[in-house]
Amino acid sequence: MRAPRGILALLLLGLLLATGCSSGDPTGSPAPADTVTASQPSRTPQPTPTEDRAAAFRKWGVPLLAPPPAPPAVKPVRTDDGRIPVVSDIPTDQKIVFLTFDDGAEKDPKFVEMMRDLKIPFTMFLTDDVIKSDYGYFRPLQALGNSIQDHTLTHPDLHGRTLAQQKHEICVQQQKLTAEYGTAPGLFRPPYGNYNADTRTAVKSCGGLRAIILWRESMQIKKVQFQRPDKKFHPGDIILAHFRGPSQLKGESMTAMTANLLRQVASQGFTLARLDDYV
Repeated sequence: MRAPRGILALLLLGLLLATGCSSGDPTGSPAPADTVTASQPSRTPQPTPTEDRAAAFRKWGVPLLAPPPAPPAVKPVRTDDGRIPVVSDIPTDQKIVFLTFDDGAEKDPKFVEMMRDLKIPFTMFLTDDVIKSDYGYFRPLQALGNSIQDHTLTHPDLHGRTLAQQKHEICVQQQKLTAEYGTAPGLFRPPYGNYNADTRTAVKSCGGLRAIILWRESMQIKKVQFQRPDKKFHPGDIILAHFRGPSQLKGESMTAMTANLLRQVASQGFTLARLDDYV
């Protein structure tokens, strides 16, 4: 005589419970601990932004510079009173200096790589005659947050030029740079640092240019040329450098010249800040 189906089902269920079997593991044994951990990928610690920055400076053989301080709430150089100030340094007590590159003759792709790695602030004063062969070279540098400013069309000595000639050199270059790079220059640097009263009038007439920028130090091939007798950087100094190639640097590269400059800035305990934030 067969047992009723309900009784058989109850007997089978009791047998399963007694043996500890489950639908997830037919052996009835819990999964070994190492089976669980083996399915989880190991995680390699990722470098922090600070470690990335330090590694970038090591790559180029440059001591690590401190990040620039927060920009001032009010720019220390006043440009809203109708005058065109002439600026060689910025009023500040912080140990910051301002790096600028002129002309645009050398277009070294390694320099772009260096600036992408280091992410240091600088300002470019460009002359149309020497950049028109490759306007595009400067766009990646601009994309890093470095502004493009006015340095005339043909790099003349503005002394001896008429007011009309100076307006043409300055204002037309401002228009060209605005068209090429999408942002109107606000700063002007006269070639050779030479300017006169007509230069100020011409700069003001262009509209949008707010200051004439000179410098306190200039970078040569391996050393900084100082104007002051103590041969030291001072807070707020503006540094002049150029887009130069091996023929002008006696075999040195643009990146080597820049590394030499940054080492000297670091050796005196300074760092770099963005000129546009202060003028």
